[in-house]
Amino acid sequence: MAVSLGTFNLNNLFSRYNFQAEVDGIPPQEAGGIAVTFTPDDVVVRTFMGRLVKAKDPNDTATIATRIRDVMNCDILAVQEVEHVEILRQFNRDNLNNLYPYVALVEGNDPRMIDVGILSKLPLGPITSHQTAVHPDDPSKRVFGRDLLQVEVLKENGDTLLTVYNTHLKSHFVPHDQDPVAGAAAANARRKRQAEMVSAIISKQQRAGSKFVLVGDMNDPEDSPHIAPMLTVDGQALINGLAQAVETRPAKPETPGQGNGPARPQWTHRFNPSGPETPRYELFDHIWLSPALAPKLQSAHIDRRTKHGGDGSDHDPAWVVLDI
Repeated sequence: MAVSLGTFNLNNLFSRYNFQAEVDGIPPQEAGGIAVTFTPDDVVVRTFMGRLVKAKDPNDTATIATRIRDVMNCDILAVQEVEHVEILRQFNRDNLNNLYPYVALVEGNDPRMIDVGILSKLPLGPITSHQTAVHPDDPSKRVFGRDLLQVEVLKENGDTLLTVYNTHLKSHFVPHDQDPVAGAAAANARRKRQAEMVSAIISKQQRAGSKFVLVGDMNDPEDSPHIAPMLTVDGQALINGLAQAVETRPAKPETPGQGNGPARPQWTHRFNPSGPETPRYELFDHIWLSPALAPKLQSAHIDRRTKHGGDGSDHDPAWVVLDI
């Protein structure tokens, strides 16, 4: 049985809109993480870090839907940066033509309200959120800025086919009012703690010989020391399912004077820094296979963008085909 499984950062699949309204009173409210201030004349909406978060552009939404529906067509798709389960269901219904009968998402911890979810053609069993996990070095604070979502994918007879762990680790973003060097070090340290907890949780959840996959936007390449702890589970090394991934098309050539482009096809994220530094091409979106599942790998793929900034997302989607 061939099963395709992918990961795609949908880049702010939000449903929020700016709006105006008339109100009789001035009741203070907090609406779903959005600060709302009522005055006699209007409603002022403030969102993450004082910036209004708008719905995803319809053209970009259509573009990512085309890549999912017409290019990937995965049996199981892990997604990141989704506002809530209702917008994921709406996206599946209106843009993917109900390609996926099964949808899973649990609200996480992100102040920007971006969550991780699963879309599946195959039946889903137990759905477990590890959003409340804490690291022993800082037990007063939840370690995951979003979540580590655990989902059992079932065979038609109800037995477990495999387990999917989907996460979105700490980004490299440093607020403008923080020291850039100290801020980067803190972000790296948190990403490493998250990686350590990923390993600890999966080691506790899975038995020896289990078939499971760890996927998501790790915000670091596969050889980064900050995510290295999560690549060993219960004493066994996970296998990089995308090590030999092939592109659906070649990368767009770099702008003259901006370097030679990617050194290899295994990348999903392009960062173009300011100044003289050339763009960096890195594999931020990972698919790690358990030792029991790795021999089932048939092929691996990355859908390559046509624009440097990305087609509907600043990440390119990746997927593997497994014979299970």
